[in-house]
Amino acid sequence: MDTVSSKQRSKNMAAIRSKNTLPEKLVRSALFKEGLRYRLHVKTLPGTPDIVFKKFKLVIDVRGCFWHGHANCKYSSTPKSNVSYWTKKIERNAIRDKRNSSQLKTMKYKQFIIWECEAKNPQFLVRKIKTIVKYVKDKKSVLELKDR
Repeated sequence: MDTVSSKQRSKNMAAIRSKNTLPEKLVRSALFKEGLRYRLHVKTLPGTPDIVFKKFKLVIDVRGCFWHGHANCKYSSTPKSNVSYWTKKIERNAIRDKRNSSQLKTMKYKQFIIWECEAKNPQFLVRKIKTIVKYVKDKKSVLELKDR
């Protein structure tokens, strides 16, 4: 049973954004501090990835734990009301995520996925950003060698 009215629930759900979320802003800020510049929400790529480095064929998706069904996560739970709807909705999101990842792979893009819970954990986020920075620097040096 839902604890709020359907009108209030509708208002709450309508306020949830799909772009420029707090976890996404945390990731973008950390990347910017590392001196990396990127494009946001490139519509020409499958799934409109959150952060794109076209030159390095790299995308970063910041996924909400609830909306994308992050397994064994405290932010990911099935609502108590309308269970069949939410189960199907989250399953469809996961299927779409896999399809988009597959298409990006076919296009030779490297994809990093950062979950909402990971973005909110400063220690984990620092490690993930270091991995991404290392990948970009390695790609940059390879591209520079090709240009010679």
